[in-house]
Amino acid sequence: MTSLSRTDVAQLIDHTLLKPEATHADVEKLIADATRLGTFSVCVSPSMLPIETPEDLKVAVVCGFPSGAVPTEAKAAEAAYCVANGADEVDMVINIGAAKEGNWDLVRDDIAAVKKACGDVLLKVIIESAVLTDDEIIAACKASVDAGAEYVKTSTGFHPAGGASAHAVRLMRETVGDALGVKASGGIRDAAAAKEMIDAGASRLGLSTSEAILEGWQ
Repeated sequence: MTSLSRTDVAQLIDHTLLKPEATHADVEKLIADATRLGTFSVCVSPSMLPIETPEDLKVAVVCGFPSGAVPTEAKAAEAAYCVANGADEVDMVINIGAAKEGNWDLVRDDIAAVKKACGDVLLKVIIESAVLTDDEIIAACKASVDAGAEYVKTSTGFHPAGGASAHAVRLMRETVGDALGVKASGGIRDAAAAKEMIDAGASRLGLSTSEAILEGWQ
């Protein structure tokens, strides 16, 4: 995996701006930078929609972010809004409290409702792996598969417990196999960390430091 070229790596990146204080001008710069760097997508908050991007630059939008602790109906409505306003992909946060309680039916049904609202739009499921045990990570991934999602994703990047780890990515990949993609996000600050995530099985990277990582790629 580490033999990937800089161009290859750029096409694994969701170039991300989710700071609450971000402005529309900041998002315009995000799009310009993503276009120059050749990333796969930009990832933004729903309030920024609709946005215009070049045809080959996808738009990913977060949903139920960052806590996941909103009613399923509200989460599904937010996803529907994102799709109606140009999202190519939706990154939703699971009901983390339900996961910690072992209520996997609720977790699965929550994901399934958002997937139904997304239709053909790709759904990534953020499981917030840093607050889950290994068994809970496995169960969250299985719930995502059962609910029809296309990706599982490590983290929001906002939880104090931490972001992505190679251990979590490897466990997620082992659980979903080739059936789903695995996105590593949260705390990936340099090329060495990005390589570690890719080697562990990540097929997408959520990065706010894309330029620095690509500059450091050998």
